[in-house]
Amino acid sequence: MDALNKNIRLAMLGMVDGNGHPYSWSAIFNGYDREEMSKCPYAGIPAYLNKEPEEGFGIDGARVTHIWTDDPDDAVKVAKASLIPNIAARPEDVIGHVDAVIIATDRGEEHISRCRPFVEAGLPVFVDKPLTDNEADLVVFSRWVSQGKPIMSSSCMRYCKEFGPYRLSTRDLGDLRYISVTTPKSWERYGIHALEAIYPVLGPGFISVRNTGDAGRNIVHLKHESDVDVLVAAVADMYGAFGVLTLCGTAGHAQAAMSDTFYAFKAQLKAFIDYLCTGERPFPFVETEELMKLVIAGIKSREEGGREVALDEICHS
Repeated sequence: MDALNKNIRLAMLGMVDGNGHPYSWSAIFNGYDREEMSKCPYAGIPAYLNKEPEEGFGIDGARVTHIWTDDPDDAVKVAKASLIPNIAARPEDVIGHVDAVIIATDRGEEHISRCRPFVEAGLPVFVDKPLTDNEADLVVFSRWVSQGKPIMSSSCMRYCKEFGPYRLSTRDLGDLRYISVTTPKSWERYGIHALEAIYPVLGPGFISVRNTGDAGRNIVHLKHESDVDVLVAAVADMYGAFGVLTLCGTAGHAQAAMSDTFYAFKAQLKAFIDYLCTGERPFPFVETEELMKLVIAGIKSREEGGREVALDEICHS
């Protein structure tokens, strides 16, 4: 992928229930109108945006210039709140007018259809987590990337500053033996937040997944080749424990919780812009593939009564 010039034009595309990223992500790039943002249906967004100094907004070389949402009324509201000059009638209408697109929805089963027009047009695409939640679509995304299509996806938890020290080193804890991490909402939509919180700590090498919970209360045990057991609890209404990470080792233990949402989102979005400018991925796509296999295996295990699903069963050819 050739490096893009400055002034990258971005399209923010899609908006689904329970996800206000078009408001917050666009504001991180563009700044925002405080009065209009106060009308955002997700009260947490203006709450954390209002804490940031004006100079904290903006990512050098990029701006959201176009917006499209599933409900046209939402696009008008987001455009006013996040200072977006152009509202598209259809998502495909942004082709030829922007340099890259952001698919700002977190329903993995929809992402192939949402991404396809832009991948086929040769536009770089950032896809909100999870990239997908099923094997067939993961095969398609992997094929696109192998063909050189510039596609990137991540959770903001990869960039959470509170977990930064443990991404650098867990030496003080000795040999890790057990990790737990918590999240509200569903495994399908929010399990990836928990998984990507711990993935930079452990790295690749997950062996199996067992989900002994149900659709509203996913209790997921993951085994890693380093002899670390990981427990993820994704409980629908557990909003009081989003991103609580516990690390236990032979010489010590530590706990941290995500609190600075703005920082994590901005670092996540900046990583995409850096990718556009340099052509160098911030992390290999094989990591995203492994993470998606974990999501898919968690669903498969739950649907099969809590069976331990080996990761090499997923997308096995």
